[in-house]
Formats: sequence, structure tokens, C-alpha cells
Amino acid sequence: MQQVRIFKSIESELVALEEEVNEWLSKSGVKVINITGNIAAQSASAGPLGGTFSASDVLLFVLYEK
Repeated sequence: MQQVRIFKSIESELVALEEEVNEWLSKSGVKVINITGNIAAQSASAGPLGGTFSASDVLLFVLYEK
């Protein structure tokens, strides 16, 4: 039976997200069918130095079988 696992992070922490996904894959022993991702760009917010952007949200969707 196919299942989905969703991982969420922010773009400034991509290395940690990669480590989390790789650790889960290693420990779970699942068969990955597909991995897709999405990055949601953030809008500018007024900061002390003018328009700045906060880190964008990153989602990874892993379709797998046990």
C-alpha cells in the first residue's frame, strides 16, 4: 500500500532537512516511489533596513511503500 510522508522546513535550513529525510529513509527501509517538493516564496516585510524577506517554507512529499 502506498503512503505519504511530508517534511516541512525553511530554505535557510535545507541541510538539516536533507539530513532528516536521509535519516528517515535509512532507518525506515521504505521503497521510495516519488519525491516532490515545493517552496513557498515569502513576501517582503518592512524591517529597519527596508524591505527584507523572511525564509521561505519548503515542503517535501515522499510517496513510498513499506
